[in-house]
Amino acid sequence: MKRGIDLLGSSILILAFSPIMLIIAIIIRISMGSPILFKQTRPGLYEKPFYIYKFRTMNEIKDESGNILPGGLRLTKVGIFLRKYSIDELPQLFNVFRGELSLVGPRPLLMEYLPLYTEEQARRHKVKPGITGWAQINGRNSIEWDEKFKLDIWYVNNQSLFLDLKILAITILRVLKRDGISAREHYSMDRYKGM
Repeated sequence: MKRGIDLLGSSILILAFSPIMLIIAIIIRISMGSPILFKQTRPGLYEKPFYIYKFRTMNEIKDESGNILPGGLRLTKVGIFLRKYSIDELPQLFNVFRGELSLVGPRPLLMEYLPLYTEEQARRHKVKPGITGWAQINGRNSIEWDEKFKLDIWYVNNQSLFLDLKILAITILRVLKRDGISAREHYSMDRYKGM
């Protein structure tokens, strides 16, 4: 049933948001050039790698030595807007359609974090990762890593259709109100370094 909802939901949302995605793609192409999409390998269900897609929010500016600048310095005005309203994540609907993501589940993190997880934290990969999740509606980037993992594991232990619908409804409200998107100016969390 969960896969059926993901397939139906992502299909409807892709059709509904396709004009907006086209406009965003044009704006990114004009303001930042190519590529329009950012892709990165992330661990999926049972830690199987897949490519996650987002709209590009950063430029490729480098310092005098040719080294690329930190993300906070490369985030563009367009990128800030896209992240503020989570519009940069719309291409992930295609990940859901393809079965790599679910609409609801623990957010897929970086591959390099896998060796750093405790046995309990690694249980977050027992379910398919999602575009939104229990941790996202309970703080998102404004909570610490330990709390985020506890919320992810709580979801793994308590997942249900009703809970997924609740998370989706609250996510819409959180995005509209911009609650918990970030406690930091550059709209991203510090890197996880293990316990």
